Amino acid sequence: MTARTLHPVRIELRALGRLAAPLAAAQAGQALMGVVDTAVVGRAGAVPLAGVGLGNALFFTVAVVGIGLMMGLDPLIAQAFGGGDPARARKLLWQGASLSVIAAVALALPLALLTLTLVPFGVEPAVAELAGRFVLWRLPGLPFLFLYVGGRAYLAAAGQTRPMVIATVVANLVNLPLSALLVFGGAVLPAWAGPLRQLPALGGAGAAISSSLSLLLQSAILYAAVRAVPAPRLPPEARRPDPAELRRAVQVGLPTGLHMVVEVAFFSLAGVLAARLGAEPMAAHQLALSLATLTFTVAVGIGNAGSIRVGTFVGARDRLGARRAGLTAFAAAAGYMACTGLGFLAVPGLLARLMTDDPGVAAAAVPLLRVAAVFQVFDGLQGAGAGVLRGAGVTRFTFLANLVGHWLLGAPAQLIFVFGLGLGVVGLWWGFVVGLVSVSAALLWRFLRISSREIAPLAGSAG
Repeated sequence: MTARTLHPVRIELRALGRLAAPLAAAQAGQALMGVVDTAVVGRAGAVPLAGVGLGNALFFTVAVVGIGLMMGLDPLIAQAFGGGDPARARKLLWQGASLSVIAAVALALPLALLTLTLVPFGVEPAVAELAGRFVLWRLPGLPFLFLYVGGRAYLAAAGQTRPMVIATVVANLVNLPLSALLVFGGAVLPAWAGPLRQLPALGGAGAAISSSLSLLLQSAILYAAVRAVPAPRLPPEARRPDPAELRRAVQVGLPTGLHMVVEVAFFSLAGVLAARLGAEPMAAHQLALSLATLTFTVAVGIGNAGSIRVGTFVGARDRLGARRAGLTAFAAAAGYMACTGLGFLAVPGLLARLMTDDPGVAAAAVPLLRVAAVFQVFDGLQGAGAGVLRGAGVTRFTFLANLVGHWLLGAPAQLIFVFGLGLGVVGLWWGFVVGLVSVSAALLWRFLRISSREIAPLAGSAG
């Protein structure tokens, strides 16, 4: 190819990189809170680690419904900016603030009730109790998590990405020492710490409290940055909940939330099955999943950037630009995840030992990380695919692809591998491979098809 042919792709790759880097950093920072919880509590033993891991999985199984609802703002805001209507983008941000409170209130009760099903499902009582306490102390952070997602969508579409990184870095700098303090108590502090030495050791609940407080701080920093973005002055009524706008955001975001809950529930079911195999297999599963989730957040950040890029081109009615942006996101995510897969293959033992002092848990996690290396590229493709399709306003297909790929193909494969072939927790991870390969293939096919013709901006419905 000539330099002239490659030039638009290079331009798009640079634009995607400028947007994806801070989004990926913010996404990774969000996941890093969970990794910190795992690493801190992992020093307390296999049972606390299993409880926090299961509680974290349950929390996000339900919370992703609200996260998906808020991510429905991504294409709406990006298309508003792309179409030259910053006032509408600002109005959508206000609607997102209302939606975040509604979603948090609606999801709090089912999330609390879900913890009561663990013991009847066969989870060890000690692990179930710790998981329940962790979830209850994460509930106060729900609205701030949703507010953060809405503010992130607005700032990304406005091209103001630095505040996301600042908010994430500050939140993580606070979360690490605070989590350690609340998990192990103030007795570990030196004498000069004074009254802080009287803090009791809260175990896994302390990690949850720390994460909730860090989310409050993170969202506060982000919305301070939102106020600094130049925008047309809105009349007071534009800041109030608008049923029509909320309905439009739900129409786009609800399928996104459902696709995310289908995916997360698939992984959470694997966590519950791992817990049935014992505390050590569950701890190894959680350790490996925390590392795989951390690498995946960068792919999600690329997908979020792809969503903004595709949405902006769709708003400007530039079909070729939208197609180029989407395919560039697919390629970037696959390339990055291939590199992380090589890392999992090369030093799985070292990575496991960084996360736990328990030699049995570390040894059990090594084969799981090797399986994770197999599915990294496909995980990246499906993470990017969900983003670029969302930018085009196509969210229902993503939900259906995840439903079929994970639950009709991946979950039965897990049961066969675990109970039929006796592969134990490793069989769960080969089931992940089956689900991720099928979902990634479906999303790539769908984007190639819809981007072969002009993509109409959203008018109140999702594709």
